[in-house]
Amino acid sequence: MHTRLRGEYTADAGPKWGVDQIPDLSGKVMIVTGGNAGIGKETVKALLNHNAKVYMASRSAQRAQDAIEEVRKETGKEALFLQIDLADLPSVKRAANEFLSKEERLDVLFNSGGLMYPPVEQTTKDGYDLQFGTNVIGHFYFTQLLLPLLVASAKTSPDGKARVINTSSMGHAFVSGIDFDTLRDGPKRIKAGTTKLYSQSKFGNVVFSKELHRRYADQGIVSVALHPGNLQTDLQRHVSKVEMMIAKHLLYPAPMGALTQLYAGTTPEGANLGGEYLIPWARVGRAKKETEDPEIGRKLWEWLENEVKNV
Repeated sequence: MHTRLRGEYTADAGPKWGVDQIPDLSGKVMIVTGGNAGIGKETVKALLNHNAKVYMASRSAQRAQDAIEEVRKETGKEALFLQIDLADLPSVKRAANEFLSKEERLDVLFNSGGLMYPPVEQTTKDGYDLQFGTNVIGHFYFTQLLLPLLVASAKTSPDGKARVINTSSMGHAFVSGIDFDTLRDGPKRIKAGTTKLYSQSKFGNVVFSKELHRRYADQGIVSVALHPGNLQTDLQRHVSKVEMMIAKHLLYPAPMGALTQLYAGTTPEGANLGGEYLIPWARVGRAKKETEDPEIGRKLWEWLENEVKNV
C-alpha cells in the first residue's frame, strides 16, 4: 500500500473545481497523448466540449477511431487522430512532423499517455526499458520537436503562455533518483523489476517537467507535473486480478483523473503553475524533494538529448 506523501490528497478531499468551469477554448489547438482511453479520453472529451481543436495522439488507429466516434456521439464534436507510438522514436518524429505540417499553433500539449507494470522483459523498439521509454523518452522527444511551435504560440497567446502538462503519479515517490544503468535492457534492469521501473519512470516525468520549466519558462512555456489520482483505467491491464480485487474499492473513475490536468491546462490559474506538482483534485502539492534537484534535472535532460539526437 502506498504511504501518503506530505501534501498528498485524502479520499475525503473532494474536488472544488469541475469541468463546467473550463473557459471557452475557441481558437486553441491541443494534443492529448494516450487520448483514446482512460483519463486521456476524458480530457479530450472535456476540451472538445469547450471548443478546442484537439488531436488524439494514439498508437492504434482502430482504437483511436472507435474513441473518436464515441466522443463524437457524446459531444457532437470530433477529435483528430494523430498516430504515435511513444515506444518507437521514429514514430514519435513522424507524428510531430505530421502535426507541424497541419497546424500553425499549439497551445497545450498534454503528455498524458503512459504504461504501467508490463512484463519486465518487454522493451521499446529502440531497446529502452518499456516504461521509461514510453513514459519519459517518447514524451521528451515529442515535446522537444514541438517546442519551437509552443514557444511561437505563446508569443501570440493572450496570456503569453503555452502549456506542457505532464501526467506522473504518486508512485514517483518510491524511488529517490534515476539509475541510468537500468534504462537500456540488461541484467540490472531485469533485476530492478517492473514495479520499481514504473516508479522510476514517474520520477522521470516530474524531473523532466521541472527541468522544462527551468529552461523554457522565460519563453512562455508553462510546464506542470501532476498525480491524477488512484484511478480505475486501462493502465491497470498488467496488474494481477488479485491486486485489482484488493485495490478496486480505493480507485476513482477515469473522469475524476482528468480534472487535475484539465485545471492545469485550461484555467487562467494554470498559467501561473509552471514548475509545480499538482495533486487531486486540482490542488498544488509537493513532489518528492529529490525531483527538485537541478543537477538531476540537468543530467536527465542531457541524457535524453543525447539519446534522441540521431533519430
